[in-house]
Parts: sequence; C-alpha cells; structure tokens
Amino acid sequence: MNTRKFDFFIGPCVIESEELCMEVADYLVNNVASPDFNLTFKASFDKANRTNISSFRGPGINRGLEILAKIKSKYNLSTLTDIHLPSQADQVAEVVDVVQIPAFLCRQTDLILAASEACNKYGRILKIKKGQFISPSETKNIIGKALEHLSIDKVMMTERGTTFGYNQLVVDMSSFEIMKSFGVRAIHDATHCVQKPGGLGNATGGKREAIIPIARAAVAAGADGVFIEAHPNPGKALSDKTTMLDLKTLPGLTKELISIYNLVNKF
Repeated sequence: MNTRKFDFFIGPCVIESEELCMEVADYLVNNVASPDFNLTFKASFDKANRTNISSFRGPGINRGLEILAKIKSKYNLSTLTDIHLPSQADQVAEVVDVVQIPAFLCRQTDLILAASEACNKYGRILKIKKGQFISPSETKNIIGKALEHLSIDKVMMTERGTTFGYNQLVVDMSSFEIMKSFGVRAIHDATHCVQKPGGLGNATGGKREAIIPIARAAVAAGADGVFIEAHPNPGKALSDKTTMLDLKTLPGLTKELISIYNLVNKF
C-alpha cells in the first residue's frame, strides 16, 4: 500500500504575465488545493524548444523567477519550472521547489549533474521528463546521473509519451512501474502526451479531448502524480493552446484522479 500523497503539478505552459500566473495560482488555492494531495504550481520562464522561431517564449529567467517567488510567498504554493542550461541550475534551484529537465534534454549529462548539485544545495526535488525518443528502461542511466548529488527520494521521472515519427505520441502504460522499479516516483504528463508534434504545420497541435481519459488510465497504471497545464482561456494561451485544460475542469478532475489513486493503492 502506498502511503505517500499523490502529486499534482498544475499551471500554465509559459509565464505569459504576472497577472495570469496570479489568477491561476489564486484559483488553484481556492478551488483545487486539498489536504489529500500535494499541489505544486508550474510555469516556464522560457519555452526554449518551439516549433516556430516567432512563437512566444516567455519573460526570461530573471523576471520569471521573480514571479514564481511572488506566487510562492503569497499563496504558500510549491513551485516548478524548467531549466535548459547548466548555468541556470543554481539560480533556479535557489527559488523554486522542483527543478524540471525538459524531455529533449533528458540525456544531457552536464545539465543533469548541474541540476542535481543545485537541488542538493537548496534541498529541492529534481524532476526529469523521459525523452520521447527513449524507452522507460533507459531512464535507469538518467536516474544514475541524478544520484551523483541527490538521494533517490529527491528524484522524479515523468512519462510524456513516445514518438514514432508520425505526429503522434503514445503513452506506454507499463512505463510507470518500470521507472518506479528504479526507486523514483513516476509522474504522468497529462497534457504534453497528447501533443501532435508538427500537427499544425508551423506549430505543435494536440488532442485536448484525450487528456482526461489517458490521465485516468495512467493513474490506474501506477502513476504517482500528474502534471497538467491549465489556463483560464486555453484558446487564447500563448503556448500549447490545443493541449491545455480550462481551469474549471480541475476541481472535478483532481477529485476523480485521487479516487482512482486511492482505489489502486488500497490493495
């Protein structure tokens, strides 16, 4: 029986503005937060991997961390953001509670070592997304790099789908138990796994309608947490608008997923 609380990582894809992030954080605290699970606010200060060079990337590291620090202070929420360069690790880990390695960068040794060292220095968690191009069993080597500076309880792996080169991602439901067998917590990325890379020609598309059913299946298959991107008006989001949920869906969805988690871990 698993006695550790479920983890939710929820927020907009990118930091569009301080006002938007505060609106989302306020909604999460007042409508979603529960003693039944851990809740972390997520948002990226830079979307460094965009299909189109003209796509919105974010406010940058300094302004982004300033906003995340305000959210943490005002709402007493844990925070998460991504890093893309080893030089960003210490600056980010000083502010946020969870440092995330993007999927495309999951095998970058110097990045993982810098992140694990910074997380150890500040007592943070390192969350690594499994690349779309590797199998769940290959994450053992990635975890090994993270353990150079961190204990196993400070490392998480995230399943965000596997690509087969035809604008479609597929979630292997066995991946959660495989990654957990290496001692880490396994998180399901509910929104990025339904992306259709290159599906809009000059931008990444997605299947918003598939987010909830796949998330249900992932929790039933053993996921220890779910990563969800949400927005008050997904159609007007500046990044990943086709794969973000409306904030209003979150109260019901989080309760449903917790019910599934509790049922699975009852035995």
